[in-house]
Amino acid sequence: MDRPYRWVIVAAGGLLGCAAVGAMFSLPVFLRPMAQDTGWSVTGISTAMTIGFLAMAAASMVWGGLSDRFGPRPVVLTGSIVLAVSLALASRADSLIEFQLLFGLLVGAATAAVFAPMMACVTGWFDTQRGLAVSLVSAGMGMAPMTMAPLAAWLVTVHHWRGAMLIMAGIAAALMIPAALLVRRPPVQDDEPAQTSTDAAEPGMTVGQAVRSPQFITLMLANFFCCATHSGPIFHTVAYAVTCGIPMVAAVSIYSVEGLAGMFGRIGFGLAGDRLGAQRVLVAGLLAQAFGVLAYAFAGQLGSFYAVAVLVGFIYAGTMPLYAVIIRENFPQRMMGTIIGGTAMAGSLGMSTGPVLGGLIYDNFGSYAPLYVASWGLGLAATLVLATFRPFPAKSPLQLATA
Repeated sequence: MDRPYRWVIVAAGGLLGCAAVGAMFSLPVFLRPMAQDTGWSVTGISTAMTIGFLAMAAASMVWGGLSDRFGPRPVVLTGSIVLAVSLALASRADSLIEFQLLFGLLVGAATAAVFAPMMACVTGWFDTQRGLAVSLVSAGMGMAPMTMAPLAAWLVTVHHWRGAMLIMAGIAAALMIPAALLVRRPPVQDDEPAQTSTDAAEPGMTVGQAVRSPQFITLMLANFFCCATHSGPIFHTVAYAVTCGIPMVAAVSIYSVEGLAGMFGRIGFGLAGDRLGAQRVLVAGLLAQAFGVLAYAFAGQLGSFYAVAVLVGFIYAGTMPLYAVIIRENFPQRMMGTIIGGTAMAGSLGMSTGPVLGGLIYDNFGSYAPLYVASWGLGLAATLVLATFRPFPAKSPLQLATA
């Protein structure tokens, strides 16, 4: 499947992910200006992000199933249009509940229309270099904090927050709709003879059998605990650094360092997964992530925060794309959207635990250190769960020829 167009799919997926994730995660940039202008509480505005994660969880498997049935292009195109329209409407919201529904519910659901369908599409276009390909798409999503977020920050300084959000809606539409039109179905489906004994080892399974399989359940649980591991540290590390006496501007730069390290992590883990096996690399990465987030509990100076941010960013960003590779190695291409959507749903639920868990821990203990200990425990759980994963038995060449 050495077709040059597959790299166009990768580029389109990276751009779509960057724009969608960047639009959703621009909310922290708008937080203070919105609160000052509208009188809405910071907690109330921030709740829109929690609603967004829950909407992503609820919508991921639905969008993935639709992409399996109708192809990724109409799903991604619909999500792109809905996201842009939702951002535009949210910029005109007159009440907090209206904003929470428009930004949280609709933008979150629309963002989910990009991840699972595009990951499923990319895995179908590649029978070699699959780990690198999905990592590059994920790297595009990882560019959001370094591109869309600074753009949103600049727009807020020049325009009212409503005008800035409306412009972000226009930018999202201008980037995402043309990119969505470039997306095509993978040229080879599992209805055709498989070419290797390890590629979709169970071509005859139904979707019902797949979602009830121990392999699918194990991957969902592993991704839930994996995302719960880094969710709290991602959301609360800046606040933790400020409590350590680090100025806010310097504390925010910790995120930038973490994001930059994540770019290298995605590529590094993707290449390692292609060479050493995705599951083996992912198990090692989850174990390293557990101890990486624990290291934050011992950081106190800006230099030590930067050092841990490089480690954590490299690892957690690198591990995420490997789930799609493991899924493609074990499930038929015709249900990739549903299966990847299911694991994405579990991951979104895991991400939704971090803000709440961190807030409760700080309110009750007056310290963020227990958060990192709890995250370490969640990371160990993710490692142990994935270590129990057993691939479907590979079929012999004769079985593949007669399947």
